[in-house]
Amino acid sequence: MRTCEEPRPPNGQSPIALAAGQSEYGFAEKVVEGMFIVVNSITIKIHSKAFHASFELWQLQGYSVNPNWQQSDLRLTRITDPQRGEVLTFKELTWQTLRIEADATDNGDQDPVTTPLRLITNQGRIQISLKRRTKDCNVMASKLMFLLDDLLWVLTDSQLKAMMKYAESLSEAMEKAAQQRKSLAPESVQITPPAPSTQQSWSQPFGVSPNASSIGQYFDKHDMKESSYHLLISRLDLHICDDSHTRESGALKHGMLGGAMQLTFRRMAFDYYPFHRAGDACRHWVRYSEAMETRGQWAKKLVNEFQSKIEKL
Repeated sequence: MRTCEEPRPPNGQSPIALAAGQSEYGFAEKVVEGMFIVVNSITIKIHSKAFHASFELWQLQGYSVNPNWQQSDLRLTRITDPQRGEVLTFKELTWQTLRIEADATDNGDQDPVTTPLRLITNQGRIQISLKRRTKDCNVMASKLMFLLDDLLWVLTDSQLKAMMKYAESLSEAMEKAAQQRKSLAPESVQITPPAPSTQQSWSQPFGVSPNASSIGQYFDKHDMKESSYHLLISRLDLHICDDSHTRESGALKHGMLGGAMQLTFRRMAFDYYPFHRAGDACRHWVRYSEAMETRGQWAKKLVNEFQSKIEKL
């Protein structure tokens, strides 16, 4: 993979649907979604102007799950609402070991003495929720949860500086991509319900009556109101060491070492809602609290004041 100077246009319709000669969510999509994928090892290499990185995964597995993130009958892994013309699907990826390594490029502006950045984790998983239109399979919203168990990370000061430079080099491309996503974010449009098909029975969960009200309630319970990205680490032990003395001549021979700092985080979580508008409700957020409601009222007040000033101008 290589970073782009300018973001590429959207991919358009699902390639699975186009290859099957169909334009809406149908049998071909359901067959591909139902596959259980096992990969012994996979390597992903990323190149940019400032650095190059690699991701190595071992014992990767991908499969469909129900809304409670459990493996079950494939008919329970999707929720279709004919009235909305939308379908929810749920996936999970697991792996045994993940290795991440990043290093500065030869022609970059990085400090030539920076140490390559390395991170090794065990037993992680990613939970993916997708909401798509049934008439063209376009993704309307998504939810990505990156879950890690105990994580030990040793960083030197030079690695920490390099990581900040890597993030700075990507910030411009990420900002352009974010602006493109926001400009193409789906608005509230009227969707024409698709014609009934024999495959709609696959999306009916067991024990749920096929009437529109019960399906709509079940859909609302697991619906993604907006796209979001989440990172949850059960425990993180972060060691930051000063390696400036080790680069000096003869420092290792005389046993001269720098300082060190250890930080321990438990149940550390990051939640990112890129399309959330100021003043909108936050009740559908993963970790909603009353403090968010107070903040929402304050943000809504600022938005109203800003709009009134614009109208006067």
